[in-house]
Amino acid sequence: MAKISAIVITYNEAANITECLESLKWCDEILVIDSASGDNTCELAREFTNNITITGNLPYGEKRNIGIEKAAFDWILWLDADERISPELKEEITSLINDSKTHNDAYLINRRSFFINKFIKHSGWYPDYTLRLFKKSAGIRFDSSLVHEKAVYNGSTGRLNSDILHYTDRDFEHYINKLNNYTSLSAEELKAKDKRASFFDIIFRPAFTFFKMYFLKLGILDGYMGLVLSTLSAVHVMTKYSKLYLVNKPKLNN
Repeated sequence: MAKISAIVITYNEAANITECLESLKWCDEILVIDSASGDNTCELAREFTNNITITGNLPYGEKRNIGIEKAAFDWILWLDADERISPELKEEITSLINDSKTHNDAYLINRRSFFINKFIKHSGWYPDYTLRLFKKSAGIRFDSSLVHEKAVYNGSTGRLNSDILHYTDRDFEHYINKLNNYTSLSAEELKAKDKRASFFDIIFRPAFTFFKMYFLKLGILDGYMGLVLSTLSAVHVMTKYSKLYLVNKPKLNN
């Protein structure tokens, strides 16, 4: 029987970590890479694994690479703490890694995302395939982007049929806190690439984001929450470029 390592990246995830790790109990190894959480994330995680590594404030990709290096088995599955493996996905993964006809080095898995407990079927949120299952021997590494890190490898890629359950935002306050964090990281990342924010970026990019999500991506079919999500996504874009303008402002005044 093929064995598999699961990697979970955490930071103050006490509200999520138990359900996440519960859905991974079938894996042969669970590794938690924690960024020095200030809550009891690690204490809760120790009910499932003693393989917990505390890191500094590193980019997400670097923390994933630490997990890959520490993984004992060739097959690796990684999750965020707000995600769960469904029973159907568990069965599909175990069948796949034990099938002698499996030839791909990595697999994309679709995410079924919930926004304040509502499954978002449209708005550009579904389908949402991401690389989550792969062989360590394929040499996969993640880049050091501050936001939305990418996997770098040259192997073959397949797709699974079952979904990861993604409970992205528990409530409005959680969304706002995450928005503040991610827009700051995005602004810093853009600044590092010598990007600057223009009037167009701050005014028209948010408007187009709303139009694309609500109309082109059929967010209107997600009902009231589709309207809320499209509006908040536009605010996200405006906040990101406003922060980019502000972090570059001293340079512009010289």
